[in-house]
Amino acid sequence: MNRLSRAVEDFSKNSTEYVDLKIAEVKLKTVKGLSLTLSKLLWMILFGLILSIVLMSLGVALVFTFGELMGGKYALGALFVALIFIAVLVVIYLVRDSLFKNSFVPLFVKIFFGDDNGKD
Repeated sequence: MNRLSRAVEDFSKNSTEYVDLKIAEVKLKTVKGLSLTLSKLLWMILFGLILSIVLMSLGVALVFTFGELMGGKYALGALFVALIFIAVLVVIYLVRDSLFKNSFVPLFVKIFFGDDNGKD
C-alpha cells in the first residue's frame, strides 16, 4: 500500500509540475506574440506617418505643378490632385480584403501560433 501511495503522490507531483510548465509556456508564447505584434504595429505607424508626410509633400508639389499648367489656377490644381487621391482611395477600398485581411490574418496567426518547428 505504501508503494501505491508513493506512486500516486509522484504522479500528482509530476502532473502539477507539468501543468505549471504548460502555463509558463503559454505565458511565454503570449508575451512573444504580443511583443512581435506591438513591434510590427509601431513599425507600421512610423511607416504610415512618414508615408503621410511624403504624400502631403507630393500633393502640394502636384497642386503647384497642375496650377502652373492650368495658367496659375491653383484651386483647379488642388481639385485635380484631390480627385487623384480620391481615385486612389477608391481603388484601395475595392481591394481592401486582399490587401489587409488576407495579409494580416495569416501574419497574426503565424505570430501567435507560429510555425515553431521546434525552434524558439
